[in-house]
Amino acid sequence: MARVTEIFRHPIKGLGAESIAETDLNTDRPLPLDRQWAILQEGQVDTGGWQKRRTFGHVARGSQLAQTRTEWRDRALRLTHPDLPPLHFDPDTDGTVLLKWLQPIWGDDLQPAKALIAAPSTGMTDADYPSVSIMSRASLAALEQATGRSLSPRRFRGNIWIEDLPAWAENDWAGQTIRIGTAEATIIEPIIRCRAIEANPETGLFDSNLTKTLKSHWDHVYFGVNARVTKPGKVRLGDTLEVL
Repeated sequence: MARVTEIFRHPIKGLGAESIAETDLNTDRPLPLDRQWAILQEGQVDTGGWQKRRTFGHVARGSQLAQTRTEWRDRALRLTHPDLPPLHFDPDTDGTVLLKWLQPIWGDDLQPAKALIAAPSTGMTDADYPSVSIMSRASLAALEQATGRSLSPRRFRGNIWIEDLPAWAENDWAGQTIRIGTAEATIIEPIIRCRAIEANPETGLFDSNLTKTLKSHWDHVYFGVNARVTKPGKVRLGDTLEVL
């Protein structure tokens, strides 16, 4: 059986992760506090429902956003970036404060930030269904070997990382049910990757062509899988993942 090594949530879509030790998983919902808010770009409209990634600020066009780190503290968010002072704010009431804070690192390839909006209850992940993403440490090690460099898990913006499985075994799980901690979920599909994984979360630079490496070595551009929770439960670091 695989074991859980890291758990991440990204409260604001397109910004950095918060590392946590445990989380609830709820039926037909994303990870709690994951992609609960998103930054609307100029020229886009908040429809009140799920929208595609290009609607919002995202790392594939704003590599410096990858350097942000997030912490949920006292019912508010604390954001840090190596080139900016820390920001502590309430995302439900102080969205304009965040937009001003992000201006120096927003990136010229993005349209100006228009508003911080709340996501629907089904979340604002890149998938058009309430998803929880699962990543493999063994697959990461295989990719590191192919590139000849160390790669931070934060590049891949996943929720739950696991170890003790063969590399790329997760790509064959589509349609199967897993038990992780005390929760259960159906694996929907492997995650097709884009330039976002090429942004270094330490330097804020695009520094490697990982999609090209995936294609040339394994004839796919997948990394991680998306799951849909079917039975609620709790997941903690060290818990097992079992394909049922």
